[in-house]
Amino acid sequence: MSTLDSRTPILVGGAQFTQRTAKTNVKESLSPIELMEKVSKDAIANAGGTGLAAAIDTVAVVRFTADSPGDQGRLPKRMFRNPPQSVANRIGAKPRRAFYTATGGNTPQWLVNKTAEEIANGECEVALLAGAEYIASMLAAVKQGIDLGWASGPDSDPGSDPIEIGDMRAGTTDYERRHGLAFPVNVYPLFENGLRAMKRRSPAEHLKWLGEFFSPFTKVASENPYSWFPTYRSPEEISTPSEKNRFVGFPYTKYLNAVIEVDMAAAVLMTSVAKARELGIPESNWVYLHGCGDAADIWNVSERVNYHSSPAIRTIAKRAFAMADMDVGDVSFIDLYSCFPSAVEIGCQEFGIPTDDPRGLTITGGLPYFGGAGNDYVMHSIVQMTDKLRAHPGKFGLCTGNGWYVTKHSAGIYSTRPTKGAWKREDPKSYQKDIDAMAHPTVIEKPNGPAKVETYTVVLDRRGKRFGIVVGRDANDARFLAHTPDDDATLDWMMREEIIGKTGTVTSGEVTNLFRFG
Repeated sequence: MSTLDSRTPILVGGAQFTQRTAKTNVKESLSPIELMEKVSKDAIANAGGTGLAAAIDTVAVVRFTADSPGDQGRLPKRMFRNPPQSVANRIGAKPRRAFYTATGGNTPQWLVNKTAEEIANGECEVALLAGAEYIASMLAAVKQGIDLGWASGPDSDPGSDPIEIGDMRAGTTDYERRHGLAFPVNVYPLFENGLRAMKRRSPAEHLKWLGEFFSPFTKVASENPYSWFPTYRSPEEISTPSEKNRFVGFPYTKYLNAVIEVDMAAAVLMTSVAKARELGIPESNWVYLHGCGDAADIWNVSERVNYHSSPAIRTIAKRAFAMADMDVGDVSFIDLYSCFPSAVEIGCQEFGIPTDDPRGLTITGGLPYFGGAGNDYVMHSIVQMTDKLRAHPGKFGLCTGNGWYVTKHSAGIYSTRPTKGAWKREDPKSYQKDIDAMAHPTVIEKPNGPAKVETYTVVLDRRGKRFGIVVGRDANDARFLAHTPDDDATLDWMMREEIIGKTGTVTSGEVTNLFRFG
């Protein structure tokens, strides 16, 4: 250990918490600031050592779902002016930097990667990374007409603004939003049907396979005390539509969707080897980031290269494992981002991991079962990975994150085994430019004439089938978005037969385009 570079970044503490008061007595629910206070103090205790809170110079908080761009329904936006500073005040820290991140499920891993680089460069000594989601309690309070007082409490305004960091671009264009692509439950099925067609499975065969694919996730969740739904579900239960398990965005039943209505929080502490020694943090608690990568696919969903791959994930997989000087076969524990099955399938494909890998694809249970803690889920998987690696010294673990709609991606490779030499993160801009320059279809907003289906979904809600969404190509091979007729006969057929490759006619409209099958 004496040859270890003193500026090497390490994770030294972590904690997570699941609050279950939303269904019992919502008035007892901790606010998101209080949730983060709890996990931050627990993470400090988990690290050991002395004087850690006073040594924190950076506090970064993952953006709450309620503060994310777009319509969040009944969730009040920006109840808290400066969440990181409010957390710092509660734990007695006096950071010189208070960061509030952009939206995205990739954010916690991106934060770890960015913070590790700052620690290695001497720009940061001790960082607290935290996040919380509180939608379960917030919605319960709204439904019951209860004012929890969070927006007017002492945490709501500490008298300053945070520094906002990360890629703040909106996830969709106006054109995409008009066609329903602002909702993840409508977009991820487009990828799922693209993947299904590549596998040459019928809709019925693929739905059965999806149950088999995600049932092992529920087994992990059932054994995790932090899970929102600690319940094992058989493949048949997941893939069989029922009153409790209706279709949401075809081909997904409810049990295949991330569940965002949770109350959960997690926090991670990072520092350098030198500072950890100074603070007396035991070396048995140190976890090293061996490799990392951050990239985005071509930003707009309507402009993607295709709907069955991710050049960005492929790129960060290559970069992260090259940095770690190892390959995916050397990893013992895996947590692939799992908001919907298509995200996991694409992650497997690009990392070279079999979908039935005996190592398993999640250590938490995944977002539909462990809980989809908004932008902060991966903070939980990092904490979980830290605990696993401490219990299995020398083994390696992989965590991945995914933001927006298979858009922003981050990866981290962890181990208690020390890294070698000076720690250096490759600048993501050095490889992002190659992804941005990839050939991709031209998008036409006002298509007319003969066309064919590239991918599709049927949107459903509690009332039943609503409409179909088609991503198609016109006679000049330009890509367009359209809805289909909303009659039951058309939508039933779309859910029963292979639609990809079918031809028809598209006509442009003032708000949405219309695709009619030939």
